[in-house]
Amino acid sequence: MKAILLRHPGAPSALEYVEIPTPRPGVGEVLVKADTIGVSMPEVLVRRGTYAWMPPLPAIPGIELSGTVVEQGRGVTKPAVGLPVFVSARDLPVRAGCYAEYIAVPAAAAHLLPPGCELEAAACLSNYQVAYHLLHSAARGASAECVLVHTAAGGVGSAAVQLALIDGMKVIGVAGSDAKIRAVIGLGAKDAINYRTEDLVARVLEVTQGRGADLILDPIGGKGFGRNFSMLAPLGMVVSYGRLDGPPDPDMLSAMRANSGKSPAVRFFTIHSFDDRPDIRAATMKVLLDHLAAGRIRPLIHDRLPLADAGRAQELLESGQIIGKLLLKP
Repeated sequence: MKAILLRHPGAPSALEYVEIPTPRPGVGEVLVKADTIGVSMPEVLVRRGTYAWMPPLPAIPGIELSGTVVEQGRGVTKPAVGLPVFVSARDLPVRAGCYAEYIAVPAAAAHLLPPGCELEAAACLSNYQVAYHLLHSAARGASAECVLVHTAAGGVGSAAVQLALIDGMKVIGVAGSDAKIRAVIGLGAKDAINYRTEDLVARVLEVTQGRGADLILDPIGGKGFGRNFSMLAPLGMVVSYGRLDGPPDPDMLSAMRANSGKSPAVRFFTIHSFDDRPDIRAATMKVLLDHLAAGRIRPLIHDRLPLADAGRAQELLESGQIIGKLLLKP
């Protein structure tokens, strides 16, 4: 089979398109033929060698794919051969393996797609897993009527916009270009703000009549992290779940103290909080697959590239120009 192999960390060129033996399913496993493979930031971090949950190298990167069961290992009765499934590396021993034409996984890690789920859309679900827990787990204790979503046109951001709207929240999307703003409005956000051309804090206070947002989802970090507290509503919470601009400014406590009258809160979140909770991961997948089958969520798809162009796909993702999700086709 064809696959992408990473022998050592490096530039996108370190992702080699190779021919390797097709795996066979072991006891309790199924073999899945990939239809669509998602491209996500964890794979970029693996390629760079900076991911906190690095697979042993050499490795096949990739944390998600959709496809069809083509073979069952001994002891497996379901999912049956021929059925469509979604595979998340979050259910696997290592966070890798999906940049390939075939993958052998434990049967429980092959999530059966209900009728109405398109394989291509299902390959975007890892972003929705993160977004779901940002809204329902990381924000525990915060009653959010209004949520501000940074990078709202990205993979996780666009997923968070859609899931927040399903929950009846008012959504303020933040993005960095007119094209991205149009995409966020197209998702149904009531307000979308271009942080490059508008005063973000002033605009947020304007659209919330001075109150601010109850919940702010921030994957950026960096020196601008502290401005989030000026945009919070009383008893609001900022959830930090990424470091696109580096770790949040250590002086963020000064920004919190400057807004102490709001009793602000901050949480640092990682989806890896659920690595040892397969029950929670399974329950989350059921909710998301129900939403997908019913058409309540519709992933934004930026482009589809051949698997051989995985390096190019990661370059595009790192460029910050992607709207929604990049996909690979075997």
